[in-house]
Amino acid sequence: MEILRTVDALKAAAQAAREAGKTVGFVPTMGALHAGHISLVDRARRENDVVIVSVFVNPTQFNNAEDLRTYPHTEEADCEKLRKAGADYAFIPSVEEIYPEEDTRVFDLGEVAAVMEGAMRPGHFNGVAQIVSRLFEWGQPTRAYFGEKDFQQIAVIRRMVENEGGFNGLEIVPCPIVREEDGLALSSRNVRLTPEDRKAAPFIHKALAKSVEYARDHSVEDTIRFVTEELNANPRLRVEYYSIVNPLTMQPVTSWGDTRDGAQGCATVYCGDVRLIDNIKYN
Repeated sequence: MEILRTVDALKAAAQAAREAGKTVGFVPTMGALHAGHISLVDRARRENDVVIVSVFVNPTQFNNAEDLRTYPHTEEADCEKLRKAGADYAFIPSVEEIYPEEDTRVFDLGEVAAVMEGAMRPGHFNGVAQIVSRLFEWGQPTRAYFGEKDFQQIAVIRRMVENEGGFNGLEIVPCPIVREEDGLALSSRNVRLTPEDRKAAPFIHKALAKSVEYARDHSVEDTIRFVTEELNANPRLRVEYYSIVNPLTMQPVTSWGDTRDGAQGCATVYCGDVRLIDNIKYN
């Protein structure tokens, strides 16, 4: 595996692959890699000739300075995992390399970015669009892989790709959430959980899973209330929001009769001081 530190090196590697007629799978990450990330790399490896993984903690998508400061950096361990997974290139640039000047672009991401994380973290998705658009421009991928734990983010990136154009028919590939044996969705932030909070965190997924059965005989409104009360009953958990939304538009579902496209329950929950997200599909 070759480590690329500069934009020019990334462009050269991508161009060489394209000129050789090879497909390129791209996995954007912020590092602190775990089995969830590696599942994306594994799928990219199966479906493409060349695999590029970016490792970059993007400052423009953080609207909380403390969250940016405490985000884990584990470059050496990340590179070892990527080598074992068979990545061809790891793109690990500095902030100055990505942003030699301030990125002032404002993206029109529409309704998919206006709710849930978009409402709770102003500017977050615009920052995501800033970095991902650059990675797609430089890396020229055939396919890009994202985990469904960040369910809303996938819809936002699809909207960005549709609006911006110029990405050569790029396919956005969503991949299933990878969980611990007790159900906790894998996240780089899980390492910040205290032992007590780690014991409480699996209740997030348990409550969501329980609500799927509950929803069969109850309204959307009742189901939202059920999940919220179940989670808040745990003294170590505090619900920031729980929404049941259309999986394409991210707009709230008000009736199970309005779910022609399906319905996705999306939760953000504080476990101690750590903000965790999870989601589940309703049939």
